[in-house]
Amino acid sequence: MNTERIKLLEKFIAEDPDDAFSRYALALELSNDDPNKAVTILLALIKDNPQYVPTYYQVGLLLLDQNRLEEAKIILEQGIKTARLQNEHKAATELKQLFEELD
Repeated sequence: MNTERIKLLEKFIAEDPDDAFSRYALALELSNDDPNKAVTILLALIKDNPQYVPTYYQVGLLLLDQNRLEEAKIILEQGIKTARLQNEHKAATELKQLFEELD
């Protein structure tokens, strides 16, 4: 975990709480050492900014790692729909592939 990077991202978020990328990046930084906090950040990001497609894949992975399969399915389905609505075909395909790994 890069504590300097985490502090910098937290500073960015304090200055602009609506900055989706900084929140997403913070969750990625925390994902190995504090996956529960990373999931919390990503789920809040989906709630606050549901159009930020990369969030769905990362939170889906973390939920899978935690064996939270039903939650992962719901999030990935939402992500697939969101990506398709935004014509982000590559993201939709990646989300669908991850979803299919659940079965």
